[in-house]
Amino acid sequence: MKRNIRILGFGTLAVSVLSVLTACGGNDDAQAQAAAMAAMQTPTLAVQTIAPSSIMLDDAYPATIKGKTDIDVRPMISGNIVGVHVDEGDKVVAGQLLFTIDQTQYLAAVDQAQAAVNAAATAVETSQISVNSNRALHAKNIISDHAMQISENQLAQAKASLAQAEAGLVAAKKNLSYTQVTAPSSGVIGSIPLREGALASPSGMALTTVSDNSQVYAYFSLTERQILDMTENGAKSLSKAIAEMPAVKLRLANGEIYPLEGRVATVSGVVDASTGASTVRALFPNPNGVLRSGSTGSVVVPAEYTDVIVIPQVATTEAQDIRFVFVVGEGNVLKQTPIQVLPNQDGKNFVVTSGLNPGDVIVVEGVGTKARNGVTINPVTAEQMAAAAAAQAQQAAVQAQQK
Repeated sequence: MKRNIRILGFGTLAVSVLSVLTACGGNDDAQAQAAAMAAMQTPTLAVQTIAPSSIMLDDAYPATIKGKTDIDVRPMISGNIVGVHVDEGDKVVAGQLLFTIDQTQYLAAVDQAQAAVNAAATAVETSQISVNSNRALHAKNIISDHAMQISENQLAQAKASLAQAEAGLVAAKKNLSYTQVTAPSSGVIGSIPLREGALASPSGMALTTVSDNSQVYAYFSLTERQILDMTENGAKSLSKAIAEMPAVKLRLANGEIYPLEGRVATVSGVVDASTGASTVRALFPNPNGVLRSGSTGSVVVPAEYTDVIVIPQVATTEAQDIRFVFVVGEGNVLKQTPIQVLPNQDGKNFVVTSGLNPGDVIVVEGVGTKARNGVTINPVTAEQMAAAAAAQAQQAAVQAQQK
């Protein structure tokens, strides 16, 4: 059905009303006067003709934030904690002392291992003396080859026992060193569930977590379709697509945007069968330590939408979760039309996915007040309205100068 849309300016509207009044010959023709009054009451509203365009919007994806490294600190030996040298939230450097475990049994083990080494060393010396003596006797054929071989075997056995004792001493000293639990890396101390007096063990809970928060990872998900769009259906590699991605932003839990931008670092090579999405990791600098491991937010990725229908948000109204616009139909009569829009928007515009077609004319002002379903309007373009307003302002200025 063809649409007959007449675009009238303010001056044209006034002339039309005046012509009607003149033709009716004053107040003699009541019907003409009523028509003239109706024409004067017809609202003049700005309209926009729908045409494809482009827009930059931000796509937001829920994200979980983790430190660049989150290392659980676990004891290598069992024992009661006798010292906690840090507190939750403290910044530590690699090698810094965090906990001390009771050393009593491990000091005793070192002493015992040292004694075993001393005894084994003495046994080696004794066997060596015996071998030296037997060699002299064997050279004079005083003792047999068999006796000489037994003597040398006893020396070798003594040396093996010494090596075993020395290994035991190394292990005992190593276990003693484990009583001092140090930071595996620089970072921030997490929660400390065990305090002084508690029993710590390798199979028990972690003593704490050290998170390297100098940089943080924000993990979010992209669908299989989005990844295919990134790679142009395989026309370019995923690594190249990642390198070409623009800088991303992080929306914090309070809705504010983190001041430092990040970059997408990796995309998982596996698509989760249950969700149809792959995990994506973005890296953000965190020099002030504001971002903490375990917190949440949204990764904001700028995206360009081309050849789409973009309308101002003021041109829409919503009722019962359905968004509507007013389309100017034949005879300039408004028709309330439901539309669907993308969930992401820039705060001023909507991208329409269905309900409108190029060439449609919609009302962009007075929606919900003057613009109603079935109302006849005098449509004007935004340019015409701006020109009329400018002319009116200029006329007012001239009149003010003449007074």
